[in-house]
Amino acid sequence: MKRLFMIAAVLIAAAACSQMAFAQTTVRGVCTDVEGKPIAGAVVHLVDVDNGRKYDLKTNGKGEYFSLGIAYGKYNATLTKDDKELFHINGLQVGADEVVQDFDLKKVAAQSTGMTPEQLKAAQEQNEKVAKENNTIKVLNDKLAAAKQASDAGDYDTAVKTLTEATQMDASRDILWAKLGDYTISSAGKQTDRTVKTKDYEDAISDYQKALDLKQKALEADPAKKTPEANKILASYYNNLGKAAASDGKTDDAVKAYTQAAQLDPAAAGMYYFNLGGTLTNANTANNADMRKAAVDAFDKAIAADPNRADAYYWKGTNLIGAATLQGDKMVAPPGTAEAFQKYLDLAPTGPHAEEAKAMLTAMGAKVETSYGTQKKPKK
Repeated sequence: MKRLFMIAAVLIAAAACSQMAFAQTTVRGVCTDVEGKPIAGAVVHLVDVDNGRKYDLKTNGKGEYFSLGIAYGKYNATLTKDDKELFHINGLQVGADEVVQDFDLKKVAAQSTGMTPEQLKAAQEQNEKVAKENNTIKVLNDKLAAAKQASDAGDYDTAVKTLTEATQMDASRDILWAKLGDYTISSAGKQTDRTVKTKDYEDAISDYQKALDLKQKALEADPAKKTPEANKILASYYNNLGKAAASDGKTDDAVKAYTQAAQLDPAAAGMYYFNLGGTLTNANTANNADMRKAAVDAFDKAIAADPNRADAYYWKGTNLIGAATLQGDKMVAPPGTAEAFQKYLDLAPTGPHAEEAKAMLTAMGAKVETSYGTQKKPKK
């Protein structure tokens, strides 16, 4: 009888121990990312720190995980997605009461950075914006490079097509419109059909105007950006706008554009005023006195800005001689004509217009004074 009692006692004790060893409870929670969105298809790994017992609980489409049968104990809990750890919690106590353990990565990130959830969201949105901007810049730079390569090879149609695609991707960048204008003008120069040529020049004018509008708008929005370098960029846009307008026969528009360029970038005014004078000279097919005078004034400004620009003297002289008269067999030209041609020869004695300049001086009965080709006598 005593033996049976002992056996019964052992069985009761074993049963009690078995009940304690396998006591289980519910563990559940919700997993959300740094944007507060549910993390679907993730896994919560539970590892008992005392005996190594493991549980893997998968999240559903709402980011929820759940299990009824988690044994009592202390666990390390790790949230993973695609075998990459997102976060972990050590010492999670599982006992008689249901355990609710969420994985709120937004809250975690806010705590680790010292930012509020709102600040964290703003920072994340800014980072995403920067990443998107960097990617856009890369794509646009690739198109700029491809367009340049095509242009260098003389394939202006491809260059125009490539830059047109770039402006369709992002129409807010002045450099894209300016480069598109450059390639469109180059394309116009190769056209034999006058209608197509005219359209190309008009398209180029539109492209440069868009570049100018965007650049000026950006500078107005941020006055600190109104630097001499920014003015140089604007001046270059106006200069190219003037070229396109002049090519399209819009002389008045070209004059305004070149004048604006010279005012914006005084250091390069010599070039801009020279272009202005050249436009007036080319447009003056009827030898209009007012246009001649305007051209001479432009070349004088070009000379004042750059006294060593030889061609400015030659074309000044050419416009002045347009008002010359004949007195018998002698040509009488306005004052300053001979000096202009002579200065050209001084600066460019073998220049492309040297022979014409000498001929003009001879026709006026002026002496051609040039030391070019004269051999200096050796010192005794």
